[in-house]
Amino acid sequence: MESAILETAQQELDVKGFLDIEVDPTLDLFEEISKLKKEKNAVILAHYYQEADIQDIADYIGDSLGLAQEAEKTNADMIVFAGVHFMAETAKILNPTKKVVIPDFKAGCSLSDSCPPPMFKLFKEQHPDHVVVSYINCSAGIKALSDVIVTSSNARIIVDSFPKDQKIIFAPDKNLGAYINKVTGRNMLLWNGACIVHEIFSLEKIVKLKQQHPNAKFIAHPECEEEVLKLADFIGSTTGLLKYTMESDADEFIVATETGILHQMEKASPHKKFIPAPPDNGCACNDCPHMKRNTLEKIYLCMKYELPEITMDEELRLAAKKPIDRMLEISKQAGL
Repeated sequence: MESAILETAQQELDVKGFLDIEVDPTLDLFEEISKLKKEKNAVILAHYYQEADIQDIADYIGDSLGLAQEAEKTNADMIVFAGVHFMAETAKILNPTKKVVIPDFKAGCSLSDSCPPPMFKLFKEQHPDHVVVSYINCSAGIKALSDVIVTSSNARIIVDSFPKDQKIIFAPDKNLGAYINKVTGRNMLLWNGACIVHEIFSLEKIVKLKQQHPNAKFIAHPECEEEVLKLADFIGSTTGLLKYTMESDADEFIVATETGILHQMEKASPHKKFIPAPPDNGCACNDCPHMKRNTLEKIYLCMKYELPEITMDEELRLAAKKPIDRMLEISKQAGL
């Protein structure tokens, strides 16, 4: 009976993106997942934007840079990636001999999707004198077309590592690229991509919220639009925002990024108040719909049956690995 259910779920995997198998509601999923980690020598890497329960069961929680660094050095036989598809891809690029599974194969990324490799290849060919600096939030196909990968934690340092007269294409995030242009004095050519979560914040609502909380520090991720960043007391990567709230003397923060990070902020500073910046939509939420596709049930199933699995053409993997290696090397030299 169980084998028939699994076979049906496997057949539907391409359509649904996950193993659609009913999980016994009486199971203690925290306990079962812990058992599977030991049995399979598995590690769970989770992004800050995951739901609180997933963050609490993870072996490592971090932003894109931290997750890439952790994926590179893990000794686990199986990597369970609680994040989105490009992150699991990055783990596979760095670990070709390890099994990499993701709870939901359709946990994509609006930013990554905004930069299709065939279109970007043509764009790159039109500017042969430019080097390509790509934000890690992109597909393996874009990474393979890049000279170096960056995250929001190291983008400024890596861009500054190029000579001032070096022409640069920055992809795929136009907002992060514009912010890096501003702080470095560069004039990088920007691909017109963006993250739906970070573009949805309402400037008008944020201004009103700041008036209601005059002592609150307004902190924002550099993927936000320029008008939002102009209001910020601090701009930083997800890890940078978390660190700022821990070290700041302020007791209140308005946070302009995906709401998942608030769980870690509240755990680190339980005496402080964290207010999610209001988006310009009807549901008043700024959750990433892709990140939130992952659930504890899906993590349990993907660990138990080791599906969906990330696989990759070796030629593509090697081409995508070079700019990631370069990023990790520069980050290490910079002490990040």
